[in-house]
Amino acid sequence: MFRQAAIFALALLPFSLGQISEGFENGWDQTAWPTYAPDCNQGGKVTLDSANAHSGKNSIRVDGAGGFCGHIFFGTTKVPTGDIYVRAWVKASKALTDSHVSFITMPDSAQGSKKHLRIGGQSKILMYNRESDDATLPDLSPQGIAASAALPTGSWQCFEYHVGTDGTIETWLNDKAIDGLTSKPGVANSNAAQWQRSSVKPKPTAIYFGWESYGGDTNTFWYDDIAIGSSRVGCTAA
Repeated sequence: MFRQAAIFALALLPFSLGQISEGFENGWDQTAWPTYAPDCNQGGKVTLDSANAHSGKNSIRVDGAGGFCGHIFFGTTKVPTGDIYVRAWVKASKALTDSHVSFITMPDSAQGSKKHLRIGGQSKILMYNRESDDATLPDLSPQGIAASAALPTGSWQCFEYHVGTDGTIETWLNDKAIDGLTSKPGVANSNAAQWQRSSVKPKPTAIYFGWESYGGDTNTFWYDDIAIGSSRVGCTAA
Protein backbone atom coordinates (compact mmCIF):
# COMPACT_ATOMS: atom_id res chain seq x y z
CA MET A 1 0.00 0.00 0.00
CA PHE A 2 2.82 2.37 0.92
CA ARG A 3 4.64 1.55 -2.35
CA GLN A 4 1.51 2.35 -4.38
CA ALA A 5 1.08 5.64 -2.54
CA ALA A 6 4.70 6.54 -3.18
CA ILE A 7 4.37 5.83 -6.89
CA PHE A 8 1.20 7.92 -7.05
CA ALA A 9 2.90 10.81 -5.23
CA LEU A 10 5.86 10.63 -7.60
CA ALA A 11 3.54 10.81 -10.58
CA LEU A 12 2.16 14.10 -9.25
CA LEU A 13 5.58 15.77 -9.12
CA PRO A 14 6.28 18.43 -11.76
CA PHE A 15 8.55 17.23 -14.55
CA SER A 16 11.25 19.62 -13.37
CA LEU A 17 11.84 17.11 -10.56
CA GLY A 18 11.51 14.03 -12.75
CA GLN A 19 13.53 12.33 -15.41
CA ILE A 20 13.17 10.51 -18.72
CA SER A 21 15.20 7.33 -19.08
CA GLU A 22 14.86 5.36 -22.31
CA GLY A 23 16.80 2.37 -23.62
CA PHE A 24 14.26 1.35 -26.29
CA GLU A 25 14.08 -2.21 -25.00
CA ASN A 26 10.32 -2.22 -25.57
CA GLY A 27 10.77 -0.84 -29.08
CA TRP A 28 10.50 2.65 -30.46
CA ASP A 29 7.42 4.48 -29.22
CA GLN A 30 6.99 7.00 -32.02
CA THR A 31 4.33 8.88 -30.09
CA ALA A 32 6.71 9.55 -27.20
CA TRP A 33 9.76 9.90 -29.49
CA PRO A 34 8.52 11.37 -32.79
CA THR A 35 10.71 12.27 -35.74
CA TYR A 36 11.58 15.89 -36.43
CA ALA A 37 12.65 17.39 -39.75
CA PRO A 38 11.69 21.09 -40.00
CA ASP A 39 11.00 22.53 -43.44
CA CYS A 40 12.05 19.50 -45.51
CA ASN A 41 13.10 15.85 -45.34
CA GLN A 42 14.93 14.28 -48.26
CA GLY A 43 16.83 11.09 -47.61
CA GLY A 44 17.29 10.93 -43.84
CA LYS A 45 15.96 7.89 -41.99
CA VAL A 46 15.31 6.83 -38.38
CA THR A 47 14.90 3.14 -37.48
CA LEU A 48 14.94 0.81 -34.49
CA ASP A 49 18.12 -1.26 -34.64
CA SER A 50 18.07 -4.63 -32.88
CA ALA A 51 21.59 -5.56 -33.98
CA ASN A 52 23.42 -2.68 -32.33
CA ALA A 53 22.97 -1.45 -28.77
CA HIS A 54 24.90 0.02 -25.87
CA SER A 55 22.89 -2.09 -23.44
CA GLY A 56 20.16 -4.65 -24.01
CA LYS A 57 19.30 -5.35 -27.62
CA ASN A 58 17.90 -2.14 -29.14
CA SER A 59 19.03 1.33 -30.10
CA ILE A 60 17.80 4.02 -32.47
CA ARG A 61 19.72 4.33 -35.73
CA VAL A 62 19.80 7.57 -37.70
CA ASP A 63 21.00 7.52 -41.30
CA GLY A 64 21.69 11.14 -42.14
CA ALA A 65 21.88 12.29 -45.73
CA GLY A 66 23.92 15.17 -47.10
CA GLY A 67 22.66 18.74 -47.28
CA PHE A 68 20.23 20.53 -44.98
CA CYS A 69 17.17 18.70 -46.34
CA GLY A 70 18.85 15.37 -45.67
CA HIS A 71 18.32 16.03 -41.98
CA ILE A 72 16.27 13.84 -39.67
CA PHE A 73 15.93 13.68 -35.89
CA PHE A 74 13.86 11.95 -33.22
CA GLY A 75 13.22 13.19 -29.71
CA THR A 76 10.90 14.55 -27.08
CA THR A 77 9.23 17.75 -25.95
CA LYS A 78 9.19 16.54 -22.34
CA VAL A 79 12.06 18.61 -21.03
CA PRO A 80 12.55 20.03 -17.52
CA THR A 81 11.28 23.54 -16.90
CA GLY A 82 14.52 24.56 -15.16
CA ASP A 83 18.06 23.34 -15.67
CA ILE A 84 18.37 20.58 -18.26
CA TYR A 85 20.82 17.69 -18.08
CA VAL A 86 21.07 15.20 -20.93
CA ARG A 87 22.99 11.94 -21.12
CA ALA A 88 23.05 9.85 -24.30
CA TRP A 89 25.20 6.97 -25.38
CA VAL A 90 26.09 7.66 -28.99
CA LYS A 91 28.01 5.85 -31.70
CA ALA A 92 29.11 7.52 -34.93
CA SER A 93 30.17 5.60 -38.01
CA LYS A 94 32.30 8.42 -39.42
CA ALA A 95 34.54 11.04 -37.87
CA LEU A 96 33.50 14.68 -37.72
CA THR A 97 35.06 16.66 -40.56
CA ASP A 98 35.80 20.34 -41.17
CA SER A 99 32.19 20.80 -42.33
CA HIS A 100 29.46 22.00 -39.97
CA VAL A 101 27.02 19.30 -38.84
CA SER A 102 24.64 18.75 -35.92
CA PHE A 103 23.68 15.51 -34.15
CA ILE A 104 21.50 17.11 -31.45
CA THR A 105 19.16 20.03 -32.05
CA MET A 106 16.92 21.87 -29.62
CA PRO A 107 14.23 24.40 -30.57
CA ASP A 108 15.13 27.39 -28.41
CA SER A 109 12.39 29.86 -27.51
CA ALA A 110 14.99 32.33 -26.20
CA GLN A 111 16.32 32.77 -29.74
CA GLY A 112 12.93 33.20 -31.37
CA SER A 113 10.68 31.21 -33.69
CA LYS A 114 12.27 28.32 -35.61
CA LYS A 115 15.70 28.90 -34.09
CA HIS A 116 17.75 26.15 -32.49
CA LEU A 117 20.54 25.50 -30.04
CA ARG A 118 22.60 22.86 -31.85
CA ILE A 119 25.32 20.42 -30.83
CA GLY A 120 27.50 18.88 -33.49
CA GLY A 121 30.85 19.37 -35.06
CA GLN A 122 33.07 21.52 -37.23
CA SER A 123 36.83 21.65 -37.71
CA LYS A 124 36.84 17.95 -36.67
CA ILE A 125 35.78 18.74 -33.08
CA LEU A 126 32.60 18.85 -30.99
CA MET A 127 30.95 22.25 -30.77
CA TYR A 128 27.74 24.16 -30.06
CA ASN A 129 26.05 26.48 -32.53
CA ARG A 130 23.49 29.18 -31.78
CA GLU A 131 21.37 29.47 -34.89
CA SER A 132 20.16 33.06 -34.41
CA ASP A 133 23.63 34.61 -34.76
CA ASP A 134 25.64 31.53 -35.88
CA ALA A 135 27.94 31.83 -32.86
CA THR A 136 29.98 28.77 -31.97
CA LEU A 137 31.26 27.37 -28.69
CA PRO A 138 34.22 27.17 -28.71
CA ASP A 139 35.53 29.85 -31.03
CA LEU A 140 36.92 28.06 -34.07
CA SER A 141 40.40 29.47 -33.55
CA PRO A 142 43.41 27.15 -33.12
CA GLN A 143 43.14 27.64 -29.36
CA GLY A 144 39.39 27.04 -29.30
CA ILE A 145 39.67 23.91 -31.42
CA ALA A 146 42.37 22.54 -29.11
CA ALA A 147 40.10 23.14 -26.09
CA SER A 148 37.36 20.88 -27.46
CA ALA A 149 37.54 17.18 -28.38
CA ALA A 150 36.94 14.87 -31.30
CA LEU A 151 34.09 12.34 -31.18
CA PRO A 152 35.54 8.82 -31.43
CA THR A 153 33.96 6.55 -34.04
CA GLY A 154 32.89 2.93 -34.17
CA SER A 155 32.23 2.54 -30.44
CA TRP A 156 29.75 3.79 -27.85
CA GLN A 157 30.54 7.12 -26.21
CA CYS A 158 28.86 8.67 -23.18
CA PHE A 159 27.92 12.24 -24.13
CA GLU A 160 26.45 14.57 -21.51
CA TYR A 161 25.56 18.23 -21.36
CA HIS A 162 23.91 20.78 -19.10
CA VAL A 163 21.93 23.84 -20.19
CA GLY A 164 21.30 26.14 -17.23
CA THR A 165 18.60 28.75 -16.81
CA ASP A 166 21.36 31.30 -16.17
CA GLY A 167 22.96 30.57 -19.54
CA THR A 168 25.45 27.98 -18.30
CA ILE A 169 26.67 25.37 -20.78
CA GLU A 170 28.62 22.35 -19.54
CA THR A 171 29.67 19.26 -21.50
CA TRP A 172 31.24 15.92 -20.69
CA LEU A 173 32.53 13.10 -22.89
CA ASN A 174 32.99 9.78 -21.11
CA ASP A 175 32.79 11.59 -17.75
CA LYS A 176 35.53 14.08 -18.70
CA ALA A 177 34.58 17.77 -18.75
CA ILE A 178 35.40 19.55 -22.02
CA ASP A 179 36.82 23.01 -21.27
CA GLY A 180 36.08 24.38 -24.72
CA LEU A 181 32.42 23.41 -24.40
CA THR A 182 31.91 25.17 -21.09
CA SER A 183 30.50 28.66 -20.63
CA LYS A 184 29.33 30.17 -17.34
CA PRO A 185 27.99 33.66 -16.61
CA GLY A 186 30.61 35.92 -15.10
CA VAL A 187 33.42 33.44 -15.77
CA ALA A 188 35.97 34.50 -18.36
CA ASN A 189 36.57 31.98 -21.12
CA SER A 190 39.10 32.91 -23.79
CA ASN A 191 37.56 30.33 -26.12
CA ALA A 192 33.99 31.65 -25.86
CA ALA A 193 34.21 35.20 -27.20
CA GLN A 194 31.54 34.57 -29.86
CA TRP A 195 29.26 32.73 -27.47
CA GLN A 196 29.43 35.23 -24.64
CA ARG A 197 28.85 38.31 -26.78
CA SER A 198 25.11 37.55 -26.64
CA SER A 199 22.81 37.89 -23.62
CA VAL A 200 20.60 35.03 -24.85
CA LYS A 201 20.01 32.39 -22.18
CA PRO A 202 18.94 29.19 -23.96
CA LYS A 203 15.49 27.84 -23.18
CA PRO A 204 15.06 24.56 -25.08
CA THR A 205 11.50 23.40 -25.60
CA ALA A 206 12.43 20.00 -27.02
CA ILE A 207 15.48 17.79 -27.52
CA TYR A 208 16.07 15.91 -30.76
CA PHE A 209 18.81 13.45 -31.68
CA GLY A 210 19.85 12.77 -35.27
CA TRP A 211 21.77 14.35 -38.11
CA GLU A 212 21.85 17.65 -39.96
CA SER A 213 24.54 18.59 -42.47
CA TYR A 214 25.08 22.05 -43.88
CA GLY A 215 27.31 20.71 -46.64
CA GLY A 216 27.54 17.29 -48.20
CA ASP A 217 28.55 15.20 -45.18
CA THR A 218 26.61 12.02 -44.48
CA ASN A 219 26.81 9.86 -41.37
CA THR A 220 25.11 7.13 -39.39
CA PHE A 221 24.58 7.65 -35.66
CA TRP A 222 23.18 5.29 -33.05
CA TYR A 223 21.57 6.51 -29.80
CA ASP A 224 20.82 4.45 -26.70
CA ASP A 225 20.22 4.80 -22.95
CA ILE A 226 19.06 8.41 -23.13
CA ALA A 227 18.39 10.24 -19.86
CA ILE A 228 16.91 13.73 -19.55
CA GLY A 229 16.39 15.37 -16.17
CA SER A 230 17.01 18.25 -13.83
CA SER A 231 20.28 16.88 -12.38
CA ARG A 232 23.31 15.15 -13.82
CA VAL A 233 22.95 11.39 -14.36
CA GLY A 234 26.51 10.40 -15.26
CA CYS A 235 27.74 7.49 -17.33
CA THR A 236 27.35 4.69 -14.79
CA ALA A 237 23.61 5.10 -14.18
CA ALA A 238 21.08 3.23 -16.30
